[in-house]
Amino acid sequence: MAKYKVVLTKETWPAAMERIEQHCEVKVWKEAEPIPRTLLLEWLKDAEGLFSTGDVKVDEDLLANAHQLRVVAQSSVGYDNIDIDACTRRGIPFGNTPGVLVETTADLAFALLLGAARRIHECWDFVKSGKWESTNNIPFGVDLYGKTLGIVGMGDIGCAVARRAKACGLNIIYYNRTRRMDDQLLEARYVDFRDLLQESDFIITLVPLSNQSRGMFGAKEFAQMKPSAYFINAARGSIVNTEALYEALKSKQIAYAALDVTDPEPLAGDNPLLSLPNILITPHIGSATYETRNRMAHLAADNLLAGLGRQALPTCVNPTVNYPQGAL
Repeated sequence: MAKYKVVLTKETWPAAMERIEQHCEVKVWKEAEPIPRTLLLEWLKDAEGLFSTGDVKVDEDLLANAHQLRVVAQSSVGYDNIDIDACTRRGIPFGNTPGVLVETTADLAFALLLGAARRIHECWDFVKSGKWESTNNIPFGVDLYGKTLGIVGMGDIGCAVARRAKACGLNIIYYNRTRRMDDQLLEARYVDFRDLLQESDFIITLVPLSNQSRGMFGAKEFAQMKPSAYFINAARGSIVNTEALYEALKSKQIAYAALDVTDPEPLAGDNPLLSLPNILITPHIGSATYETRNRMAHLAADNLLAGLGRQALPTCVNPTVNYPQGAL
């Protein structure tokens, strides 16, 4: 039986790669920088499957060039780089990797909160630079216990963060498109967005990027926060107006920010945010653990192989064109 033709925009984890190679003739980009667009389009001319790690834009132009494409699988939960409508119009199911990264992303979001509140990285710099001669000028942090945490986006990751926060004695409020029916079990109080901004000592945003959430946090929103507020973004960089955040931090309109995602991404070394003393930035590591990235790779491989065989994708974002279970 002939093997399926598949393009990988980047190498994936060995065990998942081995599974794909058992069934597929693979072209894989192995360089550190993103695959050149012209080369990707050339490779896709006769490809039946595309395995992405979120580093390419899948749009009408790309799909029009890939006449044999049956499935697009991406090893990430976010898919703002994918034109879902274009995939659907062409009958191409798209699969992402939700669920498997909930707990590890919640770990990172809460780690940013803890690290920022206690100024962990600044204290490390203090020790490393040989300033630990006394404790008179150590960086001071703030307590979590008894404070209010506002979670923007109470999906699975938001709920996982809420569990961690409750264990630390934080009071939890949240804003979501709709109120959760189980929020009493989470001991979380539903509020509107303005009230969350005004009441929270710490704000963690976990909403997916959409037309509605793009630029959700700008000058107006930062002006409504407490001057002592800590702002954490573990969702997508474009949810935040970077210039407005810079001004809010520089003027001490808010106390501190901790970001795992930025706009643009990656940040250039001379970006003004990096000159501020009241910010912590990590390089988009929400799912960056050995266990989670392996699970993501295997789920993406499951989606890819299912679509190639015209079987139902385990996690399909556009289910109207998902192959029916048991189809040939």
